[in-house]
Amino acid sequence: MKLPTPSEMAALEGQALQVHGIAIASLMDRAGACAADVARRLLRTRGGRRVVVLAGKGHNGGDGLVAARDLAGDAVVTVLLVVPPESLRGDPAAHLATLRQRRVRVEVASALDDAVLSGLLRESDLLIDAIFGTGFRGPAAGEPARVIEAANRSGVPILAVDVPSGIDAATGGAQGPCVHAVATVTMGLVKRGLVQYPAAAHAGTVYVADIGLPQTLVDAAPIPTSLATGPWVNRTLPVRPADGQKGQFGRIALVAGARGFVGAAILAARGAIRAGAGLVTVGLPASLAAVPAGSLPEAMTRALPETPEGTVSARALDEILEWISASSVLAIGPGLTTHPEVASLVRGLLPRIDRPLVADADALNVLAGEPDRLREVRAPVVITPHPGEMARLLSCEIAEVQRDRVETARAAAQRCGVVVVLKGARTVVASPDGRALVVPVGNAAMATGGMGDVLTGAAAALLGAGMPAFDAAGCAVYLHGRAGDLAAAAELGLLAHEVADAIPRALARVRAGETDDGFATVP
Repeated sequence: MKLPTPSEMAALEGQALQVHGIAIASLMDRAGACAADVARRLLRTRGGRRVVVLAGKGHNGGDGLVAARDLAGDAVVTVLLVVPPESLRGDPAAHLATLRQRRVRVEVASALDDAVLSGLLRESDLLIDAIFGTGFRGPAAGEPARVIEAANRSGVPILAVDVPSGIDAATGGAQGPCVHAVATVTMGLVKRGLVQYPAAAHAGTVYVADIGLPQTLVDAAPIPTSLATGPWVNRTLPVRPADGQKGQFGRIALVAGARGFVGAAILAARGAIRAGAGLVTVGLPASLAAVPAGSLPEAMTRALPETPEGTVSARALDEILEWISASSVLAIGPGLTTHPEVASLVRGLLPRIDRPLVADADALNVLAGEPDRLREVRAPVVITPHPGEMARLLSCEIAEVQRDRVETARAAAQRCGVVVVLKGARTVVASPDGRALVVPVGNAAMATGGMGDVLTGAAAALLGAGMPAFDAAGCAVYLHGRAGDLAAAAELGLLAHEVADAIPRALARVRAGETDDGFATVP
């Protein structure tokens, strides 16, 4: 499913007019009808028939006015104009005139004091938010801000048209007052900002409305960001042959762990095994090499030279290079620490690696401010930073990373020549060629230690199966998040190894088509 920015969506609608003769008025009519259809669903579920449509100007306001027109026969509809009536032009002005001809009640927000405004909203059963569309850049101010705040305080469920008013449909930002919707009916395609936090927290259930855009036009549109879905994973992940043997499914060399951080190595190995790796060998400081045998007997171990502090030593370089020459993939980083010898080892390895690489955690932390070093690797690379690690790598603030996660990941991928997995709620996977995926699965219970280590192993396993780096990373993130959803009993208390152990169940759900990626459709 493609995720356009507002400008990409506008270009698509322009193409619909130029190539297929589909006018904006026709798209608006379909959009309003779809919004009315979802409104009816909500009213049936929740009861009641009093609807207030909060209408701004432009196309979004026009969509809301069409929804009011379509609902007028089934519900008691009031239109609350958040802008002066004379500011409406073109189709929205014509729709307003039609509503008045049909004696639909129309109020102007600026003419209502706070008490009257609050009373009007509280006495309704459903509010339809058509104040701001996808072109809005916040924060909201003036009369729109007053109405948004009153709507949120009313306690009445809100249906947002296209996007909740106040959010940034490109970046997912949510400055100032923003509508808190129980549902959003988005037009044609899900907007990129709608699936990124904090905006995603304002959207509620997202319905995707078919407004008549030809599928051939959508397929051809140059929109580089997509939603990773269960069907996409099912198509992308190779099916294991019935006569396969372990040597065909990847030999993973994992360099991880230090004194006090052996668990990170075990979890990464467990993630790799659960994601289908044929053979996993964990390279640890020599004094710790016996530990995994008791916790994860399925993994082999390799004792590496160590420092007095119990970290892998820089002297391990030649041994690791000889080891990975017989391996399919190298995964490095979980629990290594940023000891100076670890930093020296990682810097020495990068230009000599000729196998696909997954770098996470301390393998990235020791490269803080030196992201271009990743270009030294002579094979595909996947990096899996959380926002803090990304900020350290790029020498910027976490807030800058989070401001537009898709563009941050895309820019880092292009700069470093690697596939970037920017972890967090709605993880982003970006490729150096400009493609990006937003992954809609996972939950707050996964915000605990060890989850990233499991993902490192899973990504290494899929790379070891011979998948292209972007596909391997996207599928690994999806299966990891879906496993977290299957394993979580509440919003806390989930253990990382439980997520690793749920990966096979997550794959089984994907293969059976039993996935819900959080979006409903409106015909």
